Amino acid sequence: MAEKRNFALRDKDGNEIGVFSGKQPRQAALKAANRGYTDIRLRERGTKKVHIFTGERNEVPKPANAPSWMPDKIWKPNVKKVGIEKLDHI
Repeated sequence: MAEKRNFALRDKDGNEIGVFSGKQPRQAALKAANRGYTDIRLRERGTKKVHIFTGERNEVPKPANAPSWMPDKIWKPNVKKVGIEKLDHI
């Protein structure tokens, strides 16, 4: 079973502005997209890999089997992997 990994969200200047966790980079990217980030660059902690995604979130109606406390409209994130970059330094 895969362990949770931590991914640091980087802005366009290379500053790390947040940390998202997940078993896969896509899972962490979905969490970042759900918070409103569109240009998602996640550096895997402990490595020099930067996973690059584009993201968006759309407001959609709740599913038919949703619990009664859930609002009528929910945010659904969507990400697409652009590639991987290797850093020369950390």
